[in-house]
Amino acid sequence: MAEENDIRDMAKRFFDAIEAGDIETMQDSFTPDAEIWHNTDELIVTPAQTAQTLTGMVARIKDREYADRRLTAFPGGFVQQHVLKGKRIHDDGEVRLPCAIICKVENGKITRLDEYFDSAHVAEFRKFANA
Repeated sequence: MAEENDIRDMAKRFFDAIEAGDIETMQDSFTPDAEIWHNTDELIVTPAQTAQTLTGMVARIKDREYADRRLTAFPGGFVQQHVLKGKRIHDDGEVRLPCAIICKVENGKITRLDEYFDSAHVAEFRKFANA
């Protein structure tokens, strides 16, 4: 049970860091060779590439919140469902991205993250990605 509590605490720090725009803490939550997979493009990216993407998100979305977090920790990882909410900086438009994340964790670090976004919500979000 202690391992599950540690994983739960690490997951909370990870998502809290992204909400706060603390990309360094987010990136430090991964092992250097971690794999991050997205259902929307089926690509595997690195923690550095994820940091770059999230830096762009932080620059474009204010009032970020991982709302309705439903976190389940288990030995070796966790699953979280949430809704990423915020407002686009350029026009104050609402952002809402339902998501499910599955992570493998070893020694307090994420070794693999699988990200599942609703493709319809992602398509709407991407309309404004370069604004």
